[in-house]
This record gives sequence, structure tokens and C-alpha cells, in this order.
Amino acid sequence: MLPGVIPFYGESPLGAQFEDRWRSRFEEFAELSDDDAGIAGWSATGLDARLRRFLSLWKPAAAGGRWLDAGCGAGTYTRVLLRHGLSVFGFDYSLPTIRKAVARNVDATAFTVADIRRIPFRPGSFDGVLCFGVTQALADSRPAVQELALQLRSGGEIWIDGLNVWCVVHAYELLRRNLSGRPIHLRYESPARVKRMLKECGFTDVRLYWMPIVPARSRALQRVIEAGAVDRLLRAMPFLAKLISHAFIVHATKRPSRGDGREVASVS
Repeated sequence: MLPGVIPFYGESPLGAQFEDRWRSRFEEFAELSDDDAGIAGWSATGLDARLRRFLSLWKPAAAGGRWLDAGCGAGTYTRVLLRHGLSVFGFDYSLPTIRKAVARNVDATAFTVADIRRIPFRPGSFDGVLCFGVTQALADSRPAVQELALQLRSGGEIWIDGLNVWCVVHAYELLRRNLSGRPIHLRYESPARVKRMLKECGFTDVRLYWMPIVPARSRALQRVIEAGAVDRLLRAMPFLAKLISHAFIVHATKRPSRGDGREVASVS
């Protein structure tokens, strides 16, 4: 088992403690901050870099489609989707965060408080799902991926990110914590594991995109790293990209199926 991936936490007391700590942190972030990055617990550099990376990859969906912003934070991505004429529903498990999202997105459709492992909509309700900034705060991402898959109609698309377990900076931090006896503070994810889970959940055309992000104190370098030449280099040298990328994004399409089973509340 990879260090820091900790899927063995699952429903155990350690997993519950890990997730409870993160829920409390997100509630505190929202209560103390009034900017999108602060509310979501990101640095401004990190949030902006993630948003630019998504926009560089995403082909805007047809207007009128229904999209789900899972772990919506302050509604940063919700606003982007709304600007493209989509109907968007956002949820987060932090009530203070949802209150800030509602206040900052007065023209948005709907926000609600919900657990990503039990999303309160009818299966197959959405044409697209975004899930950014969530998996690192879960003891195991598999239940979340399974639930998100359930929410998508056949042919729908999912975008999900994670903190890269292979990044040398993360590996160093994990080593320091292991040697000092401190608990894991974030759950780093294996990109291959996310791709495998999506395939097991009925997704096809599963694609991985690396996301190098510099520390906030070096934010002037971020645009250099995002330049076309650097991006081409990393695509040509995936092993290097794996070692230096802070995070990653995976995109996939749900293949046609005969039905999704469970029915709960409709979004209509």
C-alpha cells in the first residue's frame, strides 16, 4: 500500500477522525474568510492554477445541461459553469461554506449541504460532474467516486482531481511526518488508482492530466510552468511530470448502461 493513500482507514475510527478534522477545518476556513480561496482552504495561487488548468482542458458543454459541483466550496466553479449557460447544483458538507457560497452567488440555481457519499439527487440526473479539492479530505475516495458515477447519465462526463502521491515534495512531507510520529494531514492519491476506480464504475476514455503548482511564495513562477513549452515537455516526459506535479486531474465519460438502481430526490 502506498504511504499516504490510506484507503484502509475506510469506516474505521481513524478514518472518521481524519474526516472529522477536515470538516472542522473547512467550517473554520469559511467562518474566517471572505474570498473564494480562503473559504475553500486554498492559497489564491493554488485555486487560480487549478481553475486555469480546468478551463484549458474543458470543452464547454451544451447550454442547458445539468451539472453537479461536488464539494463546491465558495462556488468558484459553479460560476464558471453558469456563465456557459448550464444549470448547476452545488453541495458541500460544511454549512458555513454553503452559506458563503449562497451569499457570493446570488444568481446561482441551488446550493445544499450534503455528504458526497450520499448525494440527495435521483441517479442519472446530471450531464456533468466536477469534484475538485475533495479527495484529499476523505479517508477513502472510492465511495465518493461510486456515488458520483451514480449521479451521471449515460454519456455524462466527470472531472475529478487529487493530490499526487508520487510528487517528491509530498513524499518528503510524508517521510517527515512518519519519522516524527505525526499523523497524516492530507490524503495523497495515486492517479492510477483513480483511473482504475473510474473504469470499474463504468467510465471510458479515462484521461490523466498533470498539474504542477508552485508554493504561494513563488507564485510568479506559476505562469512560467503553465507555458506551452513546459506543458509539452511534461507530456513528453510523463515520469518527470509524475515527480514534480503537485496534483492531477482525471476526466472520463460514463458509458451507456441499463440503469442506475437507487432513486432518491429529483433535482427537478
